[in-house]
Order: sequence, then C-alpha cells, then structure tokens
Amino acid sequence: MNQQSLSVREAIIGRRSIKRFNGQPVDREDLMNIIDDAVWAPNHKNREPWRLVVACGEEIFELHKLLRDTTIPKWKELSEESLEKQMQKFTLAGAFVFVIVSEDVRQKQRLEDFAAASTFIQNIQLLAWDYGIGSCWKTPDFLDAPDFRTALGVQPGERIISMLQLGYFDELPKAAERKKSDQIVTIFGQGEKK
Repeated sequence: MNQQSLSVREAIIGRRSIKRFNGQPVDREDLMNIIDDAVWAPNHKNREPWRLVVACGEEIFELHKLLRDTTIPKWKELSEESLEKQMQKFTLAGAFVFVIVSEDVRQKQRLEDFAAASTFIQNIQLLAWDYGIGSCWKTPDFLDAPDFRTALGVQPGERIISMLQLGYFDELPKAAERKKSDQIVTIFGQGEKK
C-alpha cells in the first residue's frame, strides 16, 4: 500500500490533467485502494450517489474495441497505422473509471448528487496523484450514445458524468495560471466585483 507522501495543498496545487500517458497499466489493487479512500467525499444525506464501471486489466482491451466502434467513424476503412494513431488517446491510458449517477427527478437532489459525485471524482484524481498516477476527467459526447450506455450497463434514469482516464506519464504538463482571490471574491456588502 502506498504511504501518503503529499500534503493536501501539494496534491491540489501539483496535480495536472494528464493527456499523454505512456501505456503502463495501472494496478487494480492500487485503483481499488484509491476508490476505497475517495468515497469519503462529502455527499448530501450520505446518499453516495455514484457507481463505477472500471477497466484496468485484461478487460481494457474490450473497452478499447468499444471506444473504437463508438468514436471512430468508418474505422474499418482506415489503415492499421492511421487507426492505431487515432486510438492512442485511449490505448495509452492504464485504466478507465466511468462515474455513473442516478438522475433524480427532483432538481435539488439531482444537483446535490452531481456536486457530490464531482467531489468524489476530484478525490480519485488527488489520491491517484499521490500514487504517482495521472488522470484526466473527460466528458465526451459519446458517453450519451445508446450503444455505449448499453455496453456499460447504464440504466434508464442514470447518467455517465465522467470518463476518468488514469495512467502513468513521462512528461508533466506545465501549470496554467489560475485566477487569484482578488479577481473572484466580492466581500459581502461591498458591491459586485468588476
């Protein structure tokens, strides 16, 4: 088991979205340990509104086929080299986590559940970073494709809100500047920020 090596601040500030993985697989036990800790995300009334579909072992190759069939039109007409190049955005990640949330018909609960699941996803990303595993939270349109939903076992009334790609990487992306508090905060009673 990994011993925590980063402070919370170091994990938050140091984490980057990784889009170029090196193809090294993610160990299932590490991923399950990360998920077991991530579930401590705050969630309204302890509903824990998420469920996951994970691919990180042999099943990842079947997921690659599903992603190919779902995302690359006319893939059968492509050369092997061209198809391989287009598939690298999927095949170099060492694991996938699809986060699924029920879509409560009550707007307040639906928004609460989405917010809670978002903190859960952030927990996964920060904990993975502590293991030296990069991640990228993606919401591509194909998550709503009927064939894709069926293949993942997504039921009516559920929504895939995230495709998390996880894996190891060779190059750390440069940090993008973030707004500072003086740019986003208005002190109550002192008017709007301009």
